[in-house]
Amino acid sequence: MLSLQLQSHYTNLPDKFYSYQRPVAVKNPSLLIFNDSLANSVHLPKMNQEKWVSILSGNQVISDTNPISQAYAGHQFGNFTMLGDGRAVLLGEFLTKGQSIVDIQLKGSGRTPYSRGGDGRATIAAMLREYLISEAMYHLGISTTRSLAVVKTGEKVQRELEQEGGILTRIAKSHLRVGTFEYAYQYGTIEDQKALTAYAIRRHYPELEETENHALELLKKVMEVQADLIVNWMRVGFIHGVMNTDNMSIAGETIDYGPCAFMNSYDPQTVFSSIDTQGRYAFGNQPRIAQWNLSRLAIALLDQIHPDPKQAVEMAQAVINSFPKIYESKWLNMMRNKLGWEGAQDADQHLIDDLLHMMHKYSADYTNTFLAIANRENFDSSLLDSFEFQEWSIHWMYRATIEGRALDQAIEKMKGYNPVFIPRNHMVESALSKASQSNDFDQFEELLKIISNPYHNNEKFTAYKFPPVGGDLGYQTFCGT
Repeated sequence: MLSLQLQSHYTNLPDKFYSYQRPVAVKNPSLLIFNDSLANSVHLPKMNQEKWVSILSGNQVISDTNPISQAYAGHQFGNFTMLGDGRAVLLGEFLTKGQSIVDIQLKGSGRTPYSRGGDGRATIAAMLREYLISEAMYHLGISTTRSLAVVKTGEKVQRELEQEGGILTRIAKSHLRVGTFEYAYQYGTIEDQKALTAYAIRRHYPELEETENHALELLKKVMEVQADLIVNWMRVGFIHGVMNTDNMSIAGETIDYGPCAFMNSYDPQTVFSSIDTQGRYAFGNQPRIAQWNLSRLAIALLDQIHPDPKQAVEMAQAVINSFPKIYESKWLNMMRNKLGWEGAQDADQHLIDDLLHMMHKYSADYTNTFLAIANRENFDSSLLDSFEFQEWSIHWMYRATIEGRALDQAIEKMKGYNPVFIPRNHMVESALSKASQSNDFDQFEELLKIISNPYHNNEKFTAYKFPPVGGDLGYQTFCGT
């Protein structure tokens, strides 16, 4: 008897929001990696490896549960599309000892009614990427879905080349997306829309249940958590790569690690995704796209915000129009923290803009520049050798020690906001290649260890602190489907 007790509150929604779907069994599953720390933190029951493999491969469905695939839509690169879980099955919702609810989902578990011609499967390399990067984001202090395990299916998956198949188990606050609300708006009744809004508030923001206008307050809340999330992405140089509305979580978590990467040389126009040919989701565009995505959520909520269409638009527009000011305030405070400053000064924006301009001009490494400022080290950077940077440093030091504050205090503060280690793209690719093609997990495990303590300067792993010789020229990431 399996001891994993799962709930299914999502199926209390109208049945158009989901389809009952069992995972498709695989031939010869084996466990590649299991996240014991995550399992312990959400208080999953102790089970032997054989039981976990049978569940996480989809070969055994827990008794008294009804797995589902969720229906949703989304704007992909600006174009509206009907979507849904094309290769994912939600096993159920787990109630932790802390009385919070998390989703347990299998990704790569076979075809569903929403597969749209896809095979419903995933490659080991793509699933290991999500495992690795989602753990990096978690330890960087950024809200994210997390990965419990990766199972090798024992079956081949055809992409550009034939690859080994894998299934990821994802833990999330929920899998509610902006695209879920777009789906309800386009294909559901007003009663369906209200049911979804009530569910989202009950699940994530119960403090809103007493408010007068649930839909409007939900829009404000999602905007707030998304602003926090994007600011954190910008703090560490993370590029999501595919910020479609179906990849924007209502809970404010980073979700769906497809063609994601981390920026090395600072350039706001940095794009690594092979499918983002126009740079829509470039590093510097992420705040603007977040606002655009939120405007799609606002449209989906219009009928609930006010019965008069004109008033509904005016109320929603006022919320969306407030995003740039909210974001800029959060971003400016984040940059002050990265530079070790306290309080706010009128010249802060100018000083920050000057630094970023110089970093772009000299193609300086985003992560290491802030470490150099804090540690007074020269990472063999033309920026750090320049006269203009030396002059800027005098202004930084004056700002950091304003009102008699010790410089050491500023430097100590910087350590909490500037990681020493990020998942350098070339190291990620090397680790994934060895693990997926040769079953050699040594570098993967080493990288996991490093990114599990990213703010600690471990001298043993100095090689992981630097970008590759020649930078990321020509580097691309791929969607994996």
